[in-house]
Amino acid sequence: QAQLVESGGGLVQAGGSLSLSCAASGRTTFSRYFMAWFRQPPGKEREFVAVISMSGATTYYADSVKGRFTISRDNAKNTVYLQMNSLKPEDTALYYCAASFVAGRKVNEYNYWGQGTQVTVSS
Repeated sequence: QAQLVESGGGLVQAGGSLSLSCAASGRTTFSRYFMAWFRQPPGKEREFVAVISMSGATTYYADSVKGRFTISRDNAKNTVYLQMNSLKPEDTALYYCAASFVAGRKVNEYNYWGQGTQVTVSS
């Protein structure tokens, strides 16, 4: 079992930056999981943002954030990060981190979820 806790959300102006963190704990080995970020805009379904491999060597991004967001991880700290630059109002959403044994882009492929952290981008 893994427990995930996100932090770092907030209110930022368009064009600004935010850095999210997700700390993992529990009776598990963090480095065994693919880690991902998803987001859920107001009134919409949860959508994939980015995923990182167990070692951190491989990443994959949704087209909407490619070139602006960077996912990374520190297995020694059991933490995954999402650096978000050049933020746009359409990036406003509740951001979730998730853990899986597969490198998926679908919500139902992920076993463990955090509670989410709100990111609001004003125009």
